[in-house]
Amino acid sequence: MKRERATELLREMLGKLEGGGRPLDLVDEVHVFGSYARGALEPGDLDVAVVHRTDTEFTNDVVGAIMSGRDPMAGMKRALKGNRRGFQFQFNQNDRLPEGSEPRLLWKRGDTRATAKERLQGMTADPSAGRAPRDAMIEQFEGLDRWIPLPVRTRLVELLNAGGIEISRIELAAAEPTSPAAVAALGRRWKPDSPLRRAAAAAVRYAEDTGMSPPSVWVQGQPLDHRRDQYGAGALWINLGWYDFDQLIYRLREGAECLEVVRPTRTQPLHALHITVRDIAALPPM
Repeated sequence: MKRERATELLREMLGKLEGGGRPLDLVDEVHVFGSYARGALEPGDLDVAVVHRTDTEFTNDVVGAIMSGRDPMAGMKRALKGNRRGFQFQFNQNDRLPEGSEPRLLWKRGDTRATAKERLQGMTADPSAGRAPRDAMIEQFEGLDRWIPLPVRTRLVELLNAGGIEISRIELAAAEPTSPAAVAALGRRWKPDSPLRRAAAAAVRYAEDTGMSPPSVWVQGQPLDHRRDQYGAGALWINLGWYDFDQLIYRLREGAECLEVVRPTRTQPLHALHITVRDIAALPPM
């Protein structure tokens, strides 16, 4: 993405913030970090960190989305960007951004639009900045990094470098599970054309075809078979689009392994990262 295009997207977002309404009335601050904040002429996706409050209505919406396997922050993302592409959002995770990210404040509650525009204009271009595409990058992320949030990449690379985990990249075949019970379980959760169902089905089929035979399989936070709901000790956690990533270390320490489908999609190829423990002693404590 050219810098001019990225700047226009940020201007549009400022207009939406000024307009307010649900759920933007919960947003307190918006920061820009990454290549754009450094001044890159071709920053790629815009890295935006949002600080927001919650209330009962918002919490109920988030819980409902999680229970149905949807992105819990989809409503907030739509409100901020409309139907525009090119954003990578982080919500209430400023303290988890990689070292050197240096998020720059773009907007805070109470600002006039002129104040926010001044901040945006102050993020000037720097031809020497570059996109820095290697930020928290390893071979397994190549071509997928736009769908792996920077804090997630950073955390995984830290765990890998510490010797705590192994990461294998997998190309999933878009196929149905062979188990009728698994097909029925996925059908109860998602519509036939859901990208989440397609991704989950492909991941379950992969587990079948490779003979994993875990004592239990969890898909997007729920057991595939409620009669086999063992949480750790060999359990396989299939997560779609970085669902509940904060629980990764806990699950690994409990003896589970994780299959993270990077980008659930209706028609495009499906890629996953298989994350397993290499040395439990090298994992950080909970």
